Amino acid sequence: MTDTATDVTVAAVPFVDLALQNAQVADAVAAGFERVLSTNGFVLGPEVTRFEEAFAAYCGVSEVVGVGNGTDALEIALASAGIGPGDEVIVPANTFVATAEAVVRVGADLVLADCDDDFLISPESVADRATRRTRAVIAVHLYGQIAPVEELRDALGAGVLVVEDAAQAQGATRRGVRAGALGDVAATSFYPGKNLGAYGDAGALMTHSAVVADQARALRNHGGIVRYEHLEIGRNSRLDGLQAAVLSAKLPLLDRWNLERRCAAERYDELLAGVVGIRTPRTLPGNEHVHHLYVVRVRDRDSVLDRLQTAGIGTGIHYPAPIHRMPAFAHLGHRLGEFPVAERASGEILSLPMFPGITAEQQERVADVLVEAVRWPS
Repeated sequence: MTDTATDVTVAAVPFVDLALQNAQVADAVAAGFERVLSTNGFVLGPEVTRFEEAFAAYCGVSEVVGVGNGTDALEIALASAGIGPGDEVIVPANTFVATAEAVVRVGADLVLADCDDDFLISPESVADRATRRTRAVIAVHLYGQIAPVEELRDALGAGVLVVEDAAQAQGATRRGVRAGALGDVAATSFYPGKNLGAYGDAGALMTHSAVVADQARALRNHGGIVRYEHLEIGRNSRLDGLQAAVLSAKLPLLDRWNLERRCAAERYDELLAGVVGIRTPRTLPGNEHVHHLYVVRVRDRDSVLDRLQTAGIGTGIHYPAPIHRMPAFAHLGHRLGEFPVAERASGEILSLPMFPGITAEQQERVADVLVEAVRWPS
């Protein structure tokens, strides 16, 4: 008789396996680290400049400014574009807390909008929430596909900034334009689990505006570009050379890794097609999805989640509570039911294992356990 615990271990599927990627870039990362060590460019420095230029070319923007993390990237992007006290910024209710935090930290007023059935910010809800004080909207490219930026512009009209939160969509395109190049300014995170991830915290903002980029370079560096010349109050949020070396090593492989994610998503689509009780994700027309996450919707989600985890299947919920249901934002005064699409989704969404290199056998195991869990009587 085979031991049950051994069976679970053998059949376990991780939510993400970073070791597969790290092995592919080990030599390039080592060479990058050597460059940093030889120049002592540990904070900013030539390796950061090298990556900023390469990532700008990849995204199709004129300027990239590397910072310490994705949250700082959002805040600095807003501040560099002139957003501050007295301004309203519209944010989707279903997003990671950092999107909302950035608005509050620049002193602007946070305004929430609902999402659509594809989890992306709803232009109709944005139009309903807009006022004469609306200065910006943050288009969150959730789960790996780009929000309908052009529809947001139409909904709000000229004079309202479109800020992209592109932390989950590195390499994604909409009508042939990459994430980061569609809005007035964009921010991204290079947290290790992202499609393009560092070996720790890192982030960047992207823009076509040299004025915004220069302001961002000052804000990330204590309010000045020239050493000991501080023209305004800034912060310490500088991309370090070692993380830039990691990102430079990974960037040439990003498109291939994203293709592997799309192939894995297609396999999940086939394995789960027609299963009653499971709704698979949809890609909007004109979008090329990069599947940072593969998110399904199921009934009795928490029971399904428990059965998957018991079977050794790595899973996640992105995200279990909309912004207005978090204690930190209770002061906004929103009632349950104000953002019905986001609220309903938060109780049904389930993120399945997704990473470059996931095998067909692993995905079949995930699908088998998921289908059984959905059909299991609650």
